[in-house]
Amino acid sequence: MVTAVRRAGERGATVRPTGASARVPGALVRTSDLLLDCSALTGVVAVSADRVLVRAGERLAALFAELAASGRSLAVVPDAPGLTVGGAVGMGVYGGAPGEGSLSAQVVAARLVDGRGVVRRVSGPELDAVRCGLGALGVLTAVELRTVELERMQVHEQAGRLDAVLAEDVLRAHGWTELDVAVPSGQVIARWADPVDPDRVPVPAAPGTVTTRAAVRAEAWGRAVSRLASNPPWASWPPPARWTPGTEGRPYEVLPDPQPWDPDTAEWAIPAEALGSALRELGAAATARGMELQRPVRVRLGAAETGLLHPAQGRDTAWLRIRTRASQEPLRRLAGAVLEDASGRPSWTSRHEWGPDELAVAYPGWAEFQRVRDEYDPDRRFTDPNLERILGP
Repeated sequence: MVTAVRRAGERGATVRPTGASARVPGALVRTSDLLLDCSALTGVVAVSADRVLVRAGERLAALFAELAASGRSLAVVPDAPGLTVGGAVGMGVYGGAPGEGSLSAQVVAARLVDGRGVVRRVSGPELDAVRCGLGALGVLTAVELRTVELERMQVHEQAGRLDAVLAEDVLRAHGWTELDVAVPSGQVIARWADPVDPDRVPVPAAPGTVTTRAAVRAEAWGRAVSRLASNPPWASWPPPARWTPGTEGRPYEVLPDPQPWDPDTAEWAIPAEALGSALRELGAAATARGMELQRPVRVRLGAAETGLLHPAQGRDTAWLRIRTRASQEPLRRLAGAVLEDASGRPSWTSRHEWGPDELAVAYPGWAEFQRVRDEYDPDRRFTDPNLERILGP
């Protein structure tokens, strides 16, 4: 990595690191210059009592499996197990644990190669710039993450109404939660998961009960195919059940959403207390303009973070993922306008039109991030037209 960055400097080339084959929206790893493949930078270096040191090119799926062998896990389980650790940290990828921050918030130290080809080990205040650094500060080569005890989780899902779900504070009442909200009707599918009591006496499965992860996925897929045969995916309600009743397993096995990210997704992070009013306003605005949110809005909660450019910086956050079709660009823009008015910040994994002026207002740590960027990459080795549009020259 050091040699590659220094040679790029000698040629006057810009560098964008990549390593994930997972399909993620956004343009943070696109460049017309040098794309640095970090996919071979893999492996877990060390697992201690409550930490793991892992190379940045390791896939999340492989990291979870390695940790499980030691009885450990991460507090956050992102939806994209094919992402690399470095990519997930750099983009601020979150999970569904309402009391936890994103994967970036679990980082206690990092090692990277800066714009001059110098290896930096970061563990002090500047770590908040590296968390969700968008690849603008250097090439992450290793990170040290907090770990938690591995527990089995039992998952549930239930239909309801938005007002009742919010009044009962379902999103905060469990170890992992998410909602699929039909806007503006207010219909909801609530999903949640809690740790299984390790001392409980297991109940034998009834004959024919689905118990294995593969069987659970196959059965869910069969129901989805049957439903899709008569209904397009953006018009069906309720959504196909993700799990059979009683499903349980390791968090990284049962929690991630099997549906891949959609390139037309709009994803925003708003203050958690604004969730109900923002969803109602979104429904009213779309109805007033004759538009229809034909697919449910995915909602999760996350804790406030310290990362200078993390969308959850400084506040408990509700994440809203809005899937539209390619022909619904006006709807995507409308959703962005409504959620921006709710003090929203766009997710770094989705398309948005924000630039330095908007970021400077929305992020109190903007000036500090730019100071660290000037120190770590004074020659702007790690940029491209898209990143320059977002962060400035």
